[in-house]
Amino acid sequence: MPEAPVTLFLAGDVMLARGIDQILPHPGDPALRETCVHDARDYIALAEAVNGPVPRPVDPAWPWGAALPVLERAAPDARVVNLETAVTADGDFAPGKGIHYRMHPANLPCLTAARPDVCVLANNHVLDFGPAGLAETLRRLAAAGLRTAGAGPDAPAAWRPAAVPLRTGGRVLVLAFGMPSSGIPLGWAATAERPGVALVPGPTGAAAADVADRLRQARRPGDIVVASVHWGPNHGYTVTRDEARFAHALVDAGADIVHGHSSHHPRPPEVYRGRLVLYGCGDLVNDFEGIDGHESYRDDLRLLYLVRVEPGTGRLTGLRMVPLRPRRMRLEPATPEDTAWLRATLDTHARRHATRVDPAPDGTLTARPLS
Repeated sequence: MPEAPVTLFLAGDVMLARGIDQILPHPGDPALRETCVHDARDYIALAEAVNGPVPRPVDPAWPWGAALPVLERAAPDARVVNLETAVTADGDFAPGKGIHYRMHPANLPCLTAARPDVCVLANNHVLDFGPAGLAETLRRLAAAGLRTAGAGPDAPAAWRPAAVPLRTGGRVLVLAFGMPSSGIPLGWAATAERPGVALVPGPTGAAAADVADRLRQARRPGDIVVASVHWGPNHGYTVTRDEARFAHALVDAGADIVHGHSSHHPRPPEVYRGRLVLYGCGDLVNDFEGIDGHESYRDDLRLLYLVRVEPGTGRLTGLRMVPLRPRRMRLEPATPEDTAWLRATLDTHARRHATRVDPAPDGTLTARPLS
C-alpha cells in the first residue's frame, strides 16, 4: 500500500498586533509612532466603519474565524506561518521605521489557537522592538511549545532549520530567511555576535548557492524541505527573472516547497519540476480592514494553502487554496464572485510560469502545470 500524502498548511503574514491585539483579552499599550495613526484602537474603528461593530474582548480564536474549521477538516501534518509580529511587552520602538508590530505576550493564545508547528521569524517586523523584544519573542514562543526559524540570538541560531517530525518517519524541515527587498534593514542581519534574522542580500546566484548548501547539509532521507523566504514589495504580481531563477535553484538543490511571503496579496503560484513555488502567499490575519489604497490588488482577499506532497520524494500531489476575507476582524469564506476574481487574476499571472489556476468543485482553487 502506498503511503498517504503528507499535508502541509502554509500561510503568509500573520499580524496579530495593533487592532488585533486591542480586541483580545489582554491589549497592550495602544500607542503607535506612525505618521497618520497614533492609537492602535483607530484600526478597530476603520474596520467597524466598513463592516459594523467588532466585539471586545473577543475569544482568542476570533481573528482566525473560518480558517480553523478548514484546518480541522484538513488535519495537516505540519502548519507553517510567517509570524510578522513581535511577542513582547519589552524593548523600545526600533528607530527609522514607520510601522511597528507587537502583541502582548498574554495574548499568545490567539496564535496557539491555530496550532502552528513553525513560526517563521525572518521578516521585517520581528525586531520592531529591538534585541530585547526579539529575545522575549523567542522566549515566549519556546515556552508555548512553538518552533521558530529565521531569527535568533546569533547567526547559527537564526539559520538553524526548524524540524517537525512526521508520522512517515521523516521530517518537515523549514529553513527560513529574508531579503532587504521586503523591508528588512541590513542592520538586522544576525551575526556571530549579534541577534537578528537570517538575511541574504537578494535573489542572486551566490545567495542561492549559499542557501542550497545549507539545505543539503540539513536534509536527511525522508525529509520534506520548505525554503521559506520573506522577499519583494508589498504589492505587485510580477515575479522578476532573478526571483524565478532563485526559486528554481532552490528546487534544483532539493527544496520541495518554496514558501514566499511579504506581499499583502497573493502572488502567482508555480509548479516547477513537480514542486510548488509560492512566490507570495499574501497576508492571512491582520488589521487592514477598512484601510484605503491599493484596492486594485484586493488585499482584502486571503488564501489558506493546503499542500499535499508525496512522502519520501516531496513531489506535489495536490494543492487547495481556500479563499477567505476579513469581516469585523475575523476571517470568513470569500464570496463566489470574489473567488472567481482571484482565480482569474492569479491564473493570468501564473500562466507566465507555465502554470494554471483552476476552480475546484468545493469552491477552492488549485494549480497545475499547463502541459
